[in-house]
Amino acid sequence: ETVLVTARPPRWVDELAHLVGGHGIVICANGAFWYDVAAGKVIHSDAMAPEYTIGLANLIRNELPGVLFAAELATGVHFEPNYPELHPATIPPDAVWAPLNTVDQPVGKLLARNLEMPETEFLDQVTAIVGDRADVIYSGAGGLAEIGPVGVSKAGALALLAAEHGIAAEEVWAFGDMPNDLPMLAWAGTSFAVANAHPDVLAAATYVCPTNAEDGVAQVLETIRTHSATERPDYRRS
Repeated sequence: ETVLVTARPPRWVDELAHLVGGHGIVICANGAFWYDVAAGKVIHSDAMAPEYTIGLANLIRNELPGVLFAAELATGVHFEPNYPELHPATIPPDAVWAPLNTVDQPVGKLLARNLEMPETEFLDQVTAIVGDRADVIYSGAGGLAEIGPVGVSKAGALALLAAEHGIAAEEVWAFGDMPNDLPMLAWAGTSFAVANAHPDVLAAATYVCPTNAEDGVAQVLETIRTHSATERPDYRRS
């Protein structure tokens, strides 16, 4: 089985329908949503209540004026007016643009940006303000704090899906490149970092494969298909 596990929201993955395994599921929003690509709908969610999410946003805004928010929902996306979306081309025509306090659905991921602060400082401050009320994730997007439910991660969602298919952690090969992948790489029996991954990921993974520009994950998977275990290239760090 092949499973795509991503920080991206459901609205970004429809074009990947030809890549999902026979189960047809993509784990999205760092584990908050399980998305059935063929059906075009979320079939499982671990999301934050809207009032809880609004409270978190108010807490952050009180400490860091100038922060703007967006919310990823099972049914789409809600942007505050003037929210500086990193990828404008991905904004769907049915996106809601309104104050965050009008959100009335569970939120899989609260997105926060402040263009007036250095990226690292902003992420550190948001993490300190949120504390143990939610999990702040960084997946590589410039200055974007991704805030999700406590304890919800790629690792937890993948473990549940694997268990449904009778697959144990030690049988799983996981690939990653950013800090939000670390719990999943720690859970999986075999972990790979792509060569251009974040330094924390390179330090944590057991193996390093070629970069994404070199189709590193595909290279490794091809060795599974074409070589016996004793013939496979050794990707351990030298």
